[in-house]
Amino acid sequence: MAAPLANLKILDFSTLLPGPYATMMLADMGAEVLRVEAPDRVDLAKVMPPFDGKFSTTFSYLGRGKRTLQLNLKQPESVERVKQLVQDYDIVVEQFRPGVMDRLGIGYEVLKAINPKLIYCAITGYGQTGPYKDRAGHDINYLAISGVASHCGRADSGPPPMGIQIADVAGGSHHAVMGILAAVIKRQETGEGAFIDISMTDAAFAMNAMAGAAALAGGQPQKPESSMLNGGTFYDYYQTRDGRWLSVGSLEPQFSSRLCDTLGLGELKSYALSQKPEHQQELKAAIKQKIEERSLAEWREVFAEVDACVEPVLTIEEAAEHPQLRARGMVVERDRGDGQMQGQIGVPVKSFV
Repeated sequence: MAAPLANLKILDFSTLLPGPYATMMLADMGAEVLRVEAPDRVDLAKVMPPFDGKFSTTFSYLGRGKRTLQLNLKQPESVERVKQLVQDYDIVVEQFRPGVMDRLGIGYEVLKAINPKLIYCAITGYGQTGPYKDRAGHDINYLAISGVASHCGRADSGPPPMGIQIADVAGGSHHAVMGILAAVIKRQETGEGAFIDISMTDAAFAMNAMAGAAALAGGQPQKPESSMLNGGTFYDYYQTRDGRWLSVGSLEPQFSSRLCDTLGLGELKSYALSQKPEHQQELKAAIKQKIEERSLAEWREVFAEVDACVEPVLTIEEAAEHPQLRARGMVVERDRGDGQMQGQIGVPVKSFV
């Protein structure tokens, strides 16, 4: 089956994570991606340990399926090269602060004049407008000012530093891909290109979703351990006897009933559906006590055939060996950039593979 994006040609000026992850997704779906790399400006993703061969594992992963062209964008001949390329590469992705590409002489208006069908996607922390548009930031900052961090974590210890980049990837990368593909559809219908302004803070704010609806329309302030899905109910993580963790998501009546029966807590079934915090806390304490009695391996065996939304908290290495992820092809071997193969996370979109 032909890759769905095989007719797209993308010029990628981005570094680090959000832009490169977005263009990797597009390359995984068949797009031709040409990375424009500055020879005098190191991409931190390239030198971030650990390494496997010449490059860091992060850089090899994000660079898969792409070609690279080194250009010093401060030199006139490089600017002219970009102008030539944009006649053919009609999608541009960049991650500079607002105005940088304009100062280099290759901003949207200049490139659009060369190719009116150009789709230009700018990914920034705060967007192209507003008082923070020129302010520096990282994933943790975007999660902070978007309100996401305020209702995550524990009430007594505050928001957790996440092990994944939520605002960068779920916010910047994924929304960039959605915006680009929407612009491609529009271009097919109208022949017109588009400028796409992706703010990682905007995207993180939008991901508040149900919590945001409750706060803005329902008048319910969101705090850690105060709602159904953030630790305010028995829906939570529980530590096992050997210091590992078990996730319990048994919200629906049929699942909570099986959970209570399996743990020998049948008398507390009604508490699982109760809106009273004291009932939830009593049930939670009882589940905690039960889970502490056995090891993770023992609980995995107990719940292997019980359909109750209870699963172990696995390490990345364990997850990579899980039969479900293996069956889905989520661990693959890819060229790390020098002809040698490297284990990498696979492509989650399966309709074309």
